[in-house]
Amino acid sequence: MDAEVKEITPEELQERINRGDKLQIIDVREPHEWEEGHIPQATLIPLATLPVRLEELDKETPIVMVCRSGARSWNATAYVQQFGYQAENMAGGMLAWNGEVEK
Repeated sequence: MDAEVKEITPEELQERINRGDKLQIIDVREPHEWEEGHIPQATLIPLATLPVRLEELDKETPIVMVCRSGARSWNATAYVQQFGYQAENMAGGMLAWNGEVEK
């Protein structure tokens, strides 16, 4: 079963942040990666904890999943989509992110 995973570019995400769009940016990396730098508006939910933390996500608010390179967040996006969440994967991950980073 191949999930149809929607993707968003880092530039598109930056535009949506700048516009003030209501978004949930979920970073699925590990805590040590998060501490090295993350998108300021993001929430850390490591991929392994996603199944038990699913109820923390709002089904009414679009979600953008982020990781280092886009692979883990792709899996996270496919996973939450099964439960009816509107989610997109940020293509290229933090390696492609040129916006603001918080440490």
